[in-house]
Amino acid sequence: MNNFIIITSISRPTKAVELFSKIKNWKLIVVGDKKTPSLWEKENVIYISPEEQENLEQEFSSILPWNHYSRKMIGYLYAMKLNANIIADSDDDNLPMSNWGQNIEFEGEYRFVENNDFINIYNFFTDQKIWPRGFPLQKILDEKKYILKNKQAKIGIWQQLANGDPDVDAIYRLTNNKEVNFKSKDPIVLEAETVCPFNSQNTFFKKELFPLLYLPAFVTFRFTDILRGLIAQPIMWAAGYNLGFSQASVLQKRNPHNYLKDFESEIPMYLNAEKVIKILKNVVKKENTIKENLVTAYSELAKEKIVMPQEIKLLSIWVKNF
Repeated sequence: MNNFIIITSISRPTKAVELFSKIKNWKLIVVGDKKTPSLWEKENVIYISPEEQENLEQEFSSILPWNHYSRKMIGYLYAMKLNANIIADSDDDNLPMSNWGQNIEFEGEYRFVENNDFINIYNFFTDQKIWPRGFPLQKILDEKKYILKNKQAKIGIWQQLANGDPDVDAIYRLTNNKEVNFKSKDPIVLEAETVCPFNSQNTFFKKELFPLLYLPAFVTFRFTDILRGLIAQPIMWAAGYNLGFSQASVLQKRNPHNYLKDFESEIPMYLNAEKVIKILKNVVKKENTIKENLVTAYSELAKEKIVMPQEIKLLSIWVKNF
């Protein structure tokens, strides 16, 4: 199986990197940055140094900013050239559990939930008051009963959850910050028009949706993967795919963060999450390809100044790969 895990790191090989490197039927790629220690090396890991990035993807790398999470895209492109079937996103502080990567099926019968709005998927896996990063703040206190139904689905992207210190926003961490261990429950799939933010912490992309791996490079660090996920969902619906969430398969031992700096980085996310979905619902078309819809989406977001003009230039290079 041609399955790849992509991580970017500015640290020496972590425990998470060691564990990921030993998972059967998966190959780990670690993308370095300017802050990554020199002479980085780990057995069973493909490491792409800053120097190699400039040689491998010269045109793309020359525009892609350094010291930014979006450098991870060099790893995606490398995996694609090795004919990847599945690309899994993770981080160097996520410790894979024994169930990591198991039962990743992209077609089958699943429990569906429908809302035609944003939905807090964490509510289905825990009784704690907690919400995913990118969830609209004005909807945090919403309490609604949902009817679940079983139906066949094509899943384009799976988000598996993270125990311990899951992906939440700075407001949660500044006001509560309790750890959580999600319940082991069956997966939940979102019906078209039903939205939940998903991140790059523990996420699996099917080959047909690899164009949607594009990480916006000229937005803040705490917005980049959330914006990617918001853009992906209307494009997935148009292509006949759904987004799925399943039980935790990593334990996050989070690297140190300054929560106030995180909050500052998240402000564009708080202000624009709903706006992004509203804009894209009007411009994404079923008759277009995934690549065409992706370009249209970013063009519209640039008009609204949610992304910068440089993003369009970098995206134009990215889509040449598909």
